[in-house]
Amino acid sequence: MLKGRHLIDPMDFTTYELDEIFSLAEKIIEDEDRFKDACRGKLLATLFYEPSTRTRFSFEAAMLRLGGSVIGFSEPNSSSVAKGESIRDTIRTISCYADIAVMRHPKEGAPKLASMYSSIPVINAGDGGHQHPTQTLTDLLTIKCLKGQFSNLTIGLCGDLKFGRTVHSLIKAMSRYENNRFILISPKELRVPDYIRKEVLDKKGIEYVEVEKLEEVIGELDILYMTRIQRERFFNEEEYLRLKDSYILDMEKVNRAKEDMIIMHPLPRVNEIDYEVDEDKRACYFKQAKYGMYVRMALIMKLLGVEENA
Repeated sequence: MLKGRHLIDPMDFTTYELDEIFSLAEKIIEDEDRFKDACRGKLLATLFYEPSTRTRFSFEAAMLRLGGSVIGFSEPNSSSVAKGESIRDTIRTISCYADIAVMRHPKEGAPKLASMYSSIPVINAGDGGHQHPTQTLTDLLTIKCLKGQFSNLTIGLCGDLKFGRTVHSLIKAMSRYENNRFILISPKELRVPDYIRKEVLDKKGIEYVEVEKLEEVIGELDILYMTRIQRERFFNEEEYLRLKDSYILDMEKVNRAKEDMIIMHPLPRVNEIDYEVDEDKRACYFKQAKYGMYVRMALIMKLLGVEENA
């Protein structure tokens, strides 16, 4: 049972527990109306200490579509944080009002700290460059629905592999399944961190290659996961400007890919995918955003233990 649990790291749940969430998400996709009162009377608190559009809106939409309600803040200056309130005091207070909390914070480890002082489930909605577990659940549900499997896949990850928390989490998650191969596509400056390479890929004996040119490997891929070069993670503006246009996916590159390859992106997109690609059947990033709402609906239900009410 997942009732009362926290989700701080994508690896907090076993693959069996993840399958429970995905199975429920698929039921919701099939018949959303059946679940419209599942969380009636329940309250979600959204504690967003840094800007977010998709993650915050998808959590709010998820709770509202389940018949629940939402309170919270979208930036800390509109809360008592501006007065210097600590995370532990904030979460203890919120625990008095809400049934479940979602937190995004620029500081790594902040949601973990909150979970240690919370009497309600805490979901990490992103902490700095560290973890973004519900994006990982979104990515996995997308792969399950569109590829039908988690094993025997060649996965290309392209762009900012150094600072991209979604990339690190997806590598960890997909490394739990059999016979997956990774092609890591980035400039030398933005390669996957050593700890991912050594502690995940090398340690598990997972096949991977690091390359710099997308067009040379796109034909091998079952999944292409594009990422933006994240301005907010750079300390040096000059370095960001030099690297920001390193990879732009256009139809010339897409036409080299398999017919059944899927193109994913955690969004927001800047200019790394041409708008013309949106019309190609392989472009799945807006479907992915919708799957994100459904998987968050399933997660909320599981953590609140209300599945039986649906």
